[in-house]
Amino acid sequence: MYINVKYGRKKDITNKYIQKGLMVEEDSITLLSRFKKQMFRKNETRLQNEYITGTPDLFIGENIEEAIHVIDAKSSWDIFTFYKAKSEEINKLYYWQLQSYMWLTGAKSADLVYCLINTPDVLITDQKRKFMWNAGILDENPITDEVFAEIEKDCLFDDIPLSERIHIKPVEYCESDIERLKIRIEDCRDYIESLFETKIHNEQLQIELS
Repeated sequence: MYINVKYGRKKDITNKYIQKGLMVEEDSITLLSRFKKQMFRKNETRLQNEYITGTPDLFIGENIEEAIHVIDAKSSWDIFTFYKAKSEEINKLYYWQLQSYMWLTGAKSADLVYCLINTPDVLITDQKRKFMWNAGILDENPITDEVFAEIEKDCLFDDIPLSERIHIKPVEYCESDIERLKIRIEDCRDYIESLFETKIHNEQLQIELS
């Protein structure tokens, strides 16, 4: 964050999981709307206070600044990562993300929603190309046809009922955790000021949520 503020450079973090998540975001919202039988629309309003800034995915309420409930949708890469997330305790980073969104909006409850969405064709094609490259295969043949069919099966989920392609983990607002977060952010600011011998204004260094 310091480098981003001072030099205008932002570390680029990308992988196939992030790519899919960005590409199928609207599909996940549609899946949730069908599951809940309630129309949801992607929130585009970025919120901030003196400590954090972020854009909650979805909300329930009159407006985002006075939401009574916030929702963050995560698109799983495949059925294995989907069930792993379903069976384990909530991801700590996602927990803090939702606490922060509730802090920004005033909501007292939130949902972390895991969605199992078809992988876009371009990413399926990329998986096939990687297989051919790693296997040293130049042309498609009966072996690649069989492998390609397995890749497609692992990436497409239309055969699975809608109710089995979504999992919701509820999170309640915790004031004591927000107080801990404030202390932690202040510690980060003090550390940066001592390390780089520069003064950081509150509005310059906020924890960015995505």
